[in-house]
Amino acid sequence: MDKQLKPNWIRSAGYDLLFILSPPFICLLLIFSFPSLFRADELHSEWLWFFLIVVIDVGHVYSTIYRTYFDKNTINKNKTLFYLSPLLIYIIGVVLHSINPIFFWRAMAYLAVFHFIRQQYGFLRLYTRNEENNFYKKIDSIIIYASTLYPILVWHLKGKQLFDWFIENDFIYINFPEAIPFLSVLYIALLVLYLLKEIIVCIKLGKINLPKNILIAGTALSWYFGIVYFEGDITFTLLNVVSHGIPYYSLVWAYGNKKSGDNTTDIQWLKRVFKPVNLLLFIGVLLILAYAEEMLWDGLVWKEHLTIFPFSSFFPNIIDSKIFMSLLIPLLSLPQLVHYFIDGFIWKLKNDTFEWSAFLR
Repeated sequence: MDKQLKPNWIRSAGYDLLFILSPPFICLLLIFSFPSLFRADELHSEWLWFFLIVVIDVGHVYSTIYRTYFDKNTINKNKTLFYLSPLLIYIIGVVLHSINPIFFWRAMAYLAVFHFIRQQYGFLRLYTRNEENNFYKKIDSIIIYASTLYPILVWHLKGKQLFDWFIENDFIYINFPEAIPFLSVLYIALLVLYLLKEIIVCIKLGKINLPKNILIAGTALSWYFGIVYFEGDITFTLLNVVSHGIPYYSLVWAYGNKKSGDNTTDIQWLKRVFKPVNLLLFIGVLLILAYAEEMLWDGLVWKEHLTIFPFSSFFPNIIDSKIFMSLLIPLLSLPQLVHYFIDGFIWKLKNDTFEWSAFLR
């Protein structure tokens, strides 16, 4: 089969459309269908917060362990990466927080932005893996970065949003709104260039890369509406968390399910976890870890969600101890930071140290 005509789906058309590509469109449909619920300035519903933050956001962070620390074959390929990097990341976090807490949270915020952008680029690479590496492919890369960076730049240039990524002032606001029209024109020009390129490719090859185009459309719409158009905490959280977390869950599941079916792992309990009948077990392990982490955050730091974490009321009040907080907050953030860092290695197609791309064939 000609390289250009190979299918580009990760698992299957149905699976990818439902679990990887549809989340941003479903979120936008919910926002427009229930404006009173999703367009408020703050996230008041405790259980909506629990679903978005604990179940999806923190849960997807822990799903990385199925690809790493739960799989000894993966660990054995680079023990230094998996055992030394958490220690170094923690030390850097303690140093930053000790100097000034805002330095730590600012680093976290920009690492999160970089991670979210790179995930979209990663999915783009998956959906274009069978295409020739030419000028057209470079335009794809440009548009996926433009679709994510344009809203982030607008966020900075406005000077202040009605919401923040982690805490107040975690971004460095430039307050130069006069530059936004110029960026908008440039962004629209890039979108037009991409559409023209797709028309040319469609005419030349007589086909269209459907998953790639759905991914780019979903990315552009979710980032624009979540950050630029609505300017609300709930809409940003919904589009940001769901569009990022659900596809990641789905990628981990697809990889683990296929790997266990191909008998390429000798860890019996992992084989059982990735059977469809045990999907709740797969999610349940992650939710236990996510709930435990968020209970520690709430009991020791935030003290905002007693309805969700009733036992957090028994935690001691240590928030006034600067030294202890400089040790604690980087520790509680470590799963997220390790997730950001290790993710840059385990899903690579180029220089595939962990040999995962064989499962895409």
